[in-house]
Amino acid sequence: MYRHSHRKLLSFQGVGALFHINSTEKELFSFVVNQKIKYCNSASTMSKSMQILSKELLLLEMKKSIPILSSSLHKGESGRIGVIGGSLEYTGAPYFAAMAALRVGCDLVHVFCMKEAAPVIKSYSPELIVHPLLDSPNAQQAISEWLPRIHALIIGPGLGRDAGVFKILGPIINHAKELKIPLVIDADGLFYINSNHQIIHNCTNVILTPNVIEFTRLYKAVMGISIDPSQPVLVEDVAALAKRLGNVTILQKAEKDITSNGIDVNICEKMGSPRRCGGQGDLLCGFLATFLYWKTHDKYTHEVTLSAAAAATHLSRMISRKAFEIHGRGTLASDMIPYIPECFRSLFNQE
Repeated sequence: MYRHSHRKLLSFQGVGALFHINSTEKELFSFVVNQKIKYCNSASTMSKSMQILSKELLLLEMKKSIPILSSSLHKGESGRIGVIGGSLEYTGAPYFAAMAALRVGCDLVHVFCMKEAAPVIKSYSPELIVHPLLDSPNAQQAISEWLPRIHALIIGPGLGRDAGVFKILGPIINHAKELKIPLVIDADGLFYINSNHQIIHNCTNVILTPNVIEFTRLYKAVMGISIDPSQPVLVEDVAALAKRLGNVTILQKAEKDITSNGIDVNICEKMGSPRRCGGQGDLLCGFLATFLYWKTHDKYTHEVTLSAAAAATHLSRMISRKAFEIHGRGTLASDMIPYIPECFRSLFNQE
C-alpha cells in the first residue's frame, strides 16, 4: 500500500556543488533529469502512484533557466511581471509581491490595483508601474490591453473580494490563457477560484499557492470532501487535488511546503522563520512568478512549475531565516527584502 525508500540517485553537499562535477557525472546527471528518474523521500509516506522529485534535481533545472546578466540584454528581457491586486485596505501585499520579483531579477513590474490604492502603492517605491484600473468602468479592456506585454501574472495579493473586481477576473484569466501567460494565484484570487475553478482546469502553467485554510476551502469546492484544517495537509491530498484540476500545480504552504502537479511531488523542509508575519506569502509569489517566466521562456522545459516552485520556496525560507536571525521576534516582511540578493547568490552560485 505504501512504499518507503532510503535510496537517492545522487547526493550533493549543496546546490553550488552541482556545478563542479566532472563531465562524466554531468552527462549522468543530465540523463537523470531528462529521463525524469525520481526517488521516494524516506521521511514521507507516499502512495505508489506518486513520486517525489529531489530538490537538487529541481534547483538544477531552475538554475539552467536563470538569465545570464549581460550588457547585451534589453530592459524587459529578464521579465515583465504583472500583479493584479491592491485595494483600499490592502496595499502592502501587491508591493511585497512586486518588490520580490524585482529583487530576484525581473526587470519591470506592473501593479493593477484599485484607484484609491494607487497613490499609496506608488509612494512605497518609484520602481513600480502602478495602474489604477481594477475598479474603473472599462477595467477589463484596459487591463487586457496590457497583457501582451506581461510575461507572468500574479492574481490575488491585496485583491479583496469586491464583486465588481471578481466579475472581470474571468475574462482576464481567459485572455491570459489565450496568450499563454503563466499565472500565480494567491490569497483572494484563490477565493475567486473556489467558485470558478473550471476556468483553470488543464492549465499546466498555473500555480496555486494556498495556505492550510485556503487549501481546505479549495479541496471542498473541487473534491466535495471536507478535510480538517487543524491537521497537516497530506501529500496525497495535494496531489489528488492537482490531478482533479487537470494537472494544475499546487504549492501548499505550511510547516513543510508541498508542491504537486498531480504527477510529481516536491516537499520543501528547509528551516525558515518561526515568525509568521504578514507579507511572506506575497514575497513568495514574486519569486514564483519570476522563476516561472524564466522557466517557461527558456529551452530547458523539464519540470517547469515544480522547479520554479522548489526554487521559490527554498529561497523564501532562506531569506526569512536570515532576517529572523537578525531581527528575531520583531521580524517583518520588509526586513526580508534586503537579504534576497545574498540568498539568491548562495542558492544558485551566481549573480
